[in-house]
Amino acid sequence: MTPQPQPPIPPKRDPKPLPSQCRHPRVQIVARDEDSEFVECKECGEVFEASEFKDMAIEERHPIDDEA
Repeated sequence: MTPQPQPPIPPKRDPKPLPSQCRHPRVQIVARDEDSEFVECKECGEVFEASEFKDMAIEERHPIDDEA
């Protein structure tokens, strides 16, 4: 009986980024309620309300100045 060759080990994927470091480039809607919608980041797995995601995008384009 001849031994079967082992299949090659697939290369390791990059570890998921920490939610605090992820910019959430790809999101998917996971739940809807009467007045809210929840999305999940496909990169880090964080789930948050869609309005928060929109707020994050606005903050990235227009940083808030703390010097006022």
